[in-house]
Amino acid sequence: MKKITSIILFALLTTFGLLAQNKEEFRKKAPQAGSAPKIELGDYHQFTLENGLQVIVVENHKLPRVSFQVLVDLPLLLEGEKAGLSALAGDMLARGTASKSKAQIDQAVDFIGATFSTSADGMFGACLSRHQDKLLEIMSDILLNPSFPADEFDKLKKKEISNLAYQKDNPSFMAGNVAKTVNYGSDYPYGEVVTDASLEKVALEDCKSYYSTYFKPNISFLAIVGDVELEAAKKLAAKYFGTWKQGEIDKPFFQRPKAPQATKVAFADKPGAVQSVIQVTYPINLKPGTEEAIKTQVLNTLLGGGILGSRLNANLREDKGYTYGANSQMRPDRHVSRFFATANVRNEVTDSAVVEILHEMNRLATETITAAELQSIKNFITGQFARNLESPQNIATFALNIARYKLPEDYYATYLEKIQAVTPEDVMATAKLYLLPQQANIVVAGNKEAVADKLKHFSGDETISFYDAFGRLIDVKSDAIPEGLTAAMVIEDYLNAIGGREKLEKIQDATFIMTSTVQGMDLNITFLRKTPHKMSMKVDMNGMVVQSSVLNGDKGKQSAMGKVEALEGAATADMKRQSEIFPELKYKDEGYKLELLGVETLGDKKAYKIKVTDPSGLASTEYYDTKGSLKLREITTQQSGQGAGTVVTFDMKDYQDVSGVIIPFEMTSTGAAPFSIVMKLQAASFNDNLGDEAFIVE
Repeated sequence: MKKITSIILFALLTTFGLLAQNKEEFRKKAPQAGSAPKIELGDYHQFTLENGLQVIVVENHKLPRVSFQVLVDLPLLLEGEKAGLSALAGDMLARGTASKSKAQIDQAVDFIGATFSTSADGMFGACLSRHQDKLLEIMSDILLNPSFPADEFDKLKKKEISNLAYQKDNPSFMAGNVAKTVNYGSDYPYGEVVTDASLEKVALEDCKSYYSTYFKPNISFLAIVGDVELEAAKKLAAKYFGTWKQGEIDKPFFQRPKAPQATKVAFADKPGAVQSVIQVTYPINLKPGTEEAIKTQVLNTLLGGGILGSRLNANLREDKGYTYGANSQMRPDRHVSRFFATANVRNEVTDSAVVEILHEMNRLATETITAAELQSIKNFITGQFARNLESPQNIATFALNIARYKLPEDYYATYLEKIQAVTPEDVMATAKLYLLPQQANIVVAGNKEAVADKLKHFSGDETISFYDAFGRLIDVKSDAIPEGLTAAMVIEDYLNAIGGREKLEKIQDATFIMTSTVQGMDLNITFLRKTPHKMSMKVDMNGMVVQSSVLNGDKGKQSAMGKVEALEGAATADMKRQSEIFPELKYKDEGYKLELLGVETLGDKKAYKIKVTDPSGLASTEYYDTKGSLKLREITTQQSGQGAGTVVTFDMKDYQDVSGVIIPFEMTSTGAAPFSIVMKLQAASFNDNLGDEAFIVE
């Protein structure tokens, strides 16, 4: 069945700042140092409404536009088994009020040419200044009278679960989830990972409760930016937000996570991946507004923060050629921050890249940088800061930070003076405090077979912990292969489970009619196959054929959007392989190589993992349920052009009986498109005595 989805996937897809600097020049010819420029943040005003809402106004009359941001300064929240609740609740705000439906809200926003969005911690809107009252009417109605319609909630939850289905096979997503788990732990709010199971547990009443509990003016800010006078802003704030009811908010205490005592290695397997996503990461205590926050800004920019001439890029990109780019981050956080250095590298240099990342971290803590290199970093930060001052929205953000984090009033006005005061000795001392190569979590998402064993020596105890895509620890020890079991036996069990080799070998033709929805468009797919090596596939949308392909033995053609081309060479050979009705029947033939790699967890099931290499050398990874023997997943690498190829995952479920043969009625493909493609089988039949006229190649 996967061969069908491979062809259909192809059809669906067919239808649809600084410049890099020379390293030596970077270190030898830094611009001359000068005094820190005087910073003029521009005028902003702050006042508080009677209900406790703090209002910040930044006037800017260059353009007739104005924006309004409501920011709810939430306490730390542990969502537990309902992780994802806050995001759903935030999205639900804009989906209906007591007097307006989502469609009416969208229409009202579009009518005035405004932009508007809601989130877990507030809302944002912007429009021409002459429409400000109309926009504020919408925003205040949503903020004060959300209706949380049930039908919209159901649609939103399905959408988010669908998004997760696609993301779960993205190595960057996997690495991020594992990093959350190992840095913070699941009992700390920053360590929670949203899963399809946790989203399923969120009820509409939970969203209503979240809103009523936390959306209070006395823990919130309103930032008004743009073409508006102060006195007018005061009247607008009072008119549209003055009736917002305040309330008491609990602020639970959580123990701050700390870096591990010794370096640990955490791995998330992405079978077939040709690259690894690396994160060297750990939690740090770095509060906003502190001297350390200024010094770490200089340190991190030097190491890998936003400049192509950084130490990590100079090493991993320019010198070694391991990656297109490496970066690092240390952002202040009032609760707990984190350090991470990350790069995407080829499988064969994964361990070498980790060595170099740790080396650059250690070098900054043990070698004093030159004054010239430090000045180049300061100049970059100065230029970046100056560009930020060009945006009134950033000025509002600075003002919000001062209010939220209780920073000195002149914190940003004197920011560059503090940057210029950082010395080479400060950089080294800060590196010793915050760069901890001996106490790091080394997180890698990639091909376990090709990479994992090479990483053991980085771990303090020379062990690797394995995690799934959502950061859940996998008990590898319990997943032993039963003694005497072989890959061939697993395949034979599968064939027996779906009908038996004898019955399957008697099937001479197959007809499948499937449906799919891609970006809101409904597609119908008709797929015919007949032995030997005959195949026809048509994709139609609204009654019009948008893609088709036909194979008749060694001759084939394909058509997409009216363009017809003959199949030649490798393309013909590939389609011949895909024309097999049950390709697993061929696995016993000479030239096929089967390897039983282990037992792995797929959701709530255990599966035998098998690597299948066909006579031409093409390999795939297949997963078979240890209990029911049915195929659950297949991972292939689809080649395109001269690139490394795209890793595509096919998940199969909802097996049903068709004339004594068990086949999946739902298949989901992820990896080849920026969205999941779900294909559902509407009708299937075997041995219909299909005529050869269905496979004519002109």
